[in-house]
Amino acid sequence: MIIANVAVFLVQLLTDGSFVILFGLVPYLVRHELYLWQILTYQFLHGGLFHILFNMLALWMFGCDLERRWGSRFFVKYYTLCVAGGAVLNVLLLPDQTAPSIGASAGVYGLLLAYGVLYPDRIIYFYFLFPIKMKHFVMIIGAISLYSSISATQSGIAHLAHLGGMAFGYVYLRWGNPWIWAGIYWDRYRLARRRRRLRVIDGDKDDKSKPTLH
Repeated sequence: MIIANVAVFLVQLLTDGSFVILFGLVPYLVRHELYLWQILTYQFLHGGLFHILFNMLALWMFGCDLERRWGSRFFVKYYTLCVAGGAVLNVLLLPDQTAPSIGASAGVYGLLLAYGVLYPDRIIYFYFLFPIKMKHFVMIIGAISLYSSISATQSGIAHLAHLGGMAFGYVYLRWGNPWIWAGIYWDRYRLARRRRRLRVIDGDKDDKSKPTLH
């Protein structure tokens, strides 16, 4: 993921602004022109060197432990879901936005949420100075993104994407694939219906009777 982000960022530096408009997340184009690929491609574009540097640093710091625990396949699935979730929330709540949103922050915030759920008491250093438990760190950045999305939607930072990445990540970790759960509930419903059709008939036998065949 880091290699892909760096490679696309280098291509971005060699192109004009139309590249960002085409592959960044522009909710107006997604809604009216069906630029659906932007829901995934915006994660590979960044606004500058420090933007990609901090995103990739967080991806490396927190992603390594998660990938080792989950395996690469589930890690990529989860990360991609968080990216798409951030885009979907952005499009739903800001459908007429014409300025592109770019960056891997939605996926990174999803990883931070997962890290806080799995390793809540691990100590990290906020701004590399202040020790804080991971669960408290996740609460802080979530609250900051929520407040910023309400009060500063024109700041140039896609706070809604951050929130979407965390929200979709939590739902997926908490309930998993919705189709699997739907199948489980359907199987339970069918089993309950079959049980209602069964009748239990007590036989006349004592402890010394012959074995009962079923």
